Amino acid sequence: MLKKDLILRSPAEMAIGVENITDGRFGAVLSRAGVGKTSFLVQIALTQLLSDEKILHISLSDSMEKINLRYDEAYTNLVDSIGYVDPQKAVRLWDAVKNNKVGISYTEATFDVEKIRDYLKSFKKADLALPTVLVIDGLDFDSDLSDILEHLNQINKEFSIFIWLSMQSHREEPLSHDGFPVQLATHETQIDKAIFLMPVENKIEAVVLKDGDKTDQRFTLDPATMMPVE
Repeated sequence: MLKKDLILRSPAEMAIGVENITDGRFGAVLSRAGVGKTSFLVQIALTQLLSDEKILHISLSDSMEKINLRYDEAYTNLVDSIGYVDPQKAVRLWDAVKNNKVGISYTEATFDVEKIRDYLKSFKKADLALPTVLVIDGLDFDSDLSDILEHLNQINKEFSIFIWLSMQSHREEPLSHDGFPVQLATHETQIDKAIFLMPVENKIEAVVLKDGDKTDQRFTLDPATMMPVE
């Protein structure tokens, strides 16, 4: 019951729908620097962990320790958002699901899609269930990523793994005629889902830029916790 309550409270469930998180090839979370892309990506991944699925989180900016801390804090925020929960029950649940998360830290120089492919192949060789979501946080979408995205597209096909990306936009850049930041507009045909996080007064507005019937829906989030605001 706790798992279900936590999933229903997740901002990812509200904006995307847990049944829809892995439907397609690529998803993107966009915002200016420091608004909450990574926190929202972690909440997306948490819904998979709470659904007893495996996830692979790759960061080009955070250390392994920072990745793990982000998940611990995100889980705590999710638990706190639903009201009183028996602390021991919450700890037992986290201990049961957190081992389905694998975090890998790269730099721009060491990041290599073939390393990801080899890692996923190791799951198959060991006859282990594959991750359902691959989070890649920190790719520079101001540069030409065509080759990387093509290789990641092959990984999506080969391993049936949905890939969520962070995209950093910039305040001074005009939006496209569809209302997309240029980073998304450049790769629009490849991205199936996109959430744009925008500061509005002292809150964050999450706008669904791409996702079928959910497109153009808006949700308000607390910037400190990334939890939905009533």
